[in-house]
Amino acid sequence: MSGPAQATVVIVPGLRDHVEEHWQTLLAARLAEAGRTVVTVPPLTEDRLGREAQVAALDKVVAQLDGPVVLVAHSAGVITTVHWSQRHGADVQGALLVTPPDFETPLPEGYPTPEVLAENGWTPVPRSALPFPSVVAASSDDPLGSLERVRELAADWGGRLVELGAVGHLNPASGHGPWPRSEELLSELEHG
Repeated sequence: MSGPAQATVVIVPGLRDHVEEHWQTLLAARLAEAGRTVVTVPPLTEDRLGREAQVAALDKVVAQLDGPVVLVAHSAGVITTVHWSQRHGADVQGALLVTPPDFETPLPEGYPTPEVLAENGWTPVPRSALPFPSVVAASSDDPLGSLERVRELAADWGGRLVELGAVGHLNPASGHGPWPRSEELLSELEHG
């Protein structure tokens, strides 16, 4: 007699898509090497900044999968996941939501303005409880979202907040590649 099916891991990147040395890319490779089924939401070729297009891309991936999924989202991928959860259903065991940006306040230079984000449907960011368990991982010095704001989002979403310390935006630009803690948090989500 076999146990329940192991969830497919769905990687939900941010708006800057796939970066070879990003912890999500490295996590996907490690999990696949360990025999896990891992699917990454592919980069968009059109309407990259459109929330509807990003949500549709995530929905297309999840709709093609059989069985339970666990979502692993970073940055704008977190906001994509939250918007997706408001309108779409699936057998989601949980979501690891890492360093969500605060799209409702000005971001650093080089990022879209709050006006551009609003025009593309990103705001307001949904604040209702997610229909699945979540872990929200926050940095104390993330230039894209203050710890206070991420704490509020985690509480509104019904997620467990995990404070990571000063890790910037937890991406290669902030000096981070491999992130072994992602596997620990993923395991916690899947096994309680």
